[in-house]
Amino acid sequence: MNQTIELKIKQHYVAEIANGYPLILKEAAEPLDETLDEGALFKIVRPNGKYVATGYYGKQNKGIGWVLTRNPQQEIDQDFFQGKIKSALQLRDEFFEDDDTTAFRVFNGEGDGIGGLTIDFFDGFYMLSFYSEGIYSFRNLIIEALKETVNYRGIYEKKRFNTNGQYVEQDDYVEGEVGQFPIIIKENGVNYAVDLNDGAMTGIFLDQRNVRLSLRENYSDGKTVLNTFSYTGAFSVAAALGGAYETTSVDLAKRSLPKTIEQFSVNGIDYEQHQIKVMNVFDYFQYAARHNMKFDVVVLDPPSFARTKKMTFSTSKDYPKLLKDALAITAPKGIIIASTNNASFDMKKFKSFIDKAFKESNQRYKILEQHQLPEDFVTPEDYPEFNYLKVCIIQLLK
Repeated sequence: MNQTIELKIKQHYVAEIANGYPLILKEAAEPLDETLDEGALFKIVRPNGKYVATGYYGKQNKGIGWVLTRNPQQEIDQDFFQGKIKSALQLRDEFFEDDDTTAFRVFNGEGDGIGGLTIDFFDGFYMLSFYSEGIYSFRNLIIEALKETVNYRGIYEKKRFNTNGQYVEQDDYVEGEVGQFPIIIKENGVNYAVDLNDGAMTGIFLDQRNVRLSLRENYSDGKTVLNTFSYTGAFSVAAALGGAYETTSVDLAKRSLPKTIEQFSVNGIDYEQHQIKVMNVFDYFQYAARHNMKFDVVVLDPPSFARTKKMTFSTSKDYPKLLKDALAITAPKGIIIASTNNASFDMKKFKSFIDKAFKESNQRYKILEQHQLPEDFVTPEDYPEFNYLKVCIIQLLK
């Protein structure tokens, strides 16, 4: 049984939480007892002691926990979690009925009412990701709730939180069928190989589904496509199936080579007709510029922060320079797919990075499309800051 304590919220933040804001900010609350265990339940009250909401203690980014309910009579038990999961599944009915897409998000944290928890579906397998010790303390209740709600082949979990100064990323089989990885899922009819028991990630970022579809259908036919920070080459596969003349995938991780070959192969594509480079993207930009290489389409989907022996990169500071490097090797009238998952700034700020890069490069441009999280990645309707994905598909005008 999780401990329950009273948490006083400063008056300035009361209306925000009462009206639906899901995150309990550190600065919003009175100081906590440092010996308090994550997972403790909060009875959140006004300075005068009047009830506002019930939440839990779980450190995640700038928050100390998440609101779970604004009903003072609501018990945080298996029935609570089961109800939240059922509601989330009902919102995804059309995804379960789509044979062309067999991997998607079925529970998206605060958007579905439980911050710190996501659940993804991979062709009958469910993968739970816990983003704090606090939400992990409810693990057994959540797993039992999931088992009571869905038919599953197998269940896996990921622990993705900081413990005693160490960032924990651990995969683990929970129960059901033991996956024979990679399993092959479909996304808009395209095959992708995924592994639920191989490090922090699975082999595909499900939130980019609509962007990959647009690349395949609208911008690839007969084109040369450069896919930077390419991971397992999912964008390259989409481009190749869209008729790209050639794709070039660039990523510093050594495993990107066999993983990209695998993604091409499960789609019957001859990977030897495409370029796969294991190297620093910024070094590749310099190499391509020296050799006067030009690409019709450039995909930029960097991590929010990266560090190498030579440099550090942060999207919040360095995205304009990244775009300028990409512009130098983009063909006239070419396309840049600029993307970031950094939640610390919004789409307006991201567009200012784009404008800055183009102005400093004396280039004109037009934004053809913009994307944020797809439909299965439900976010709180009144709080757009939780819609972290920002993608602009940009055309050079000369």
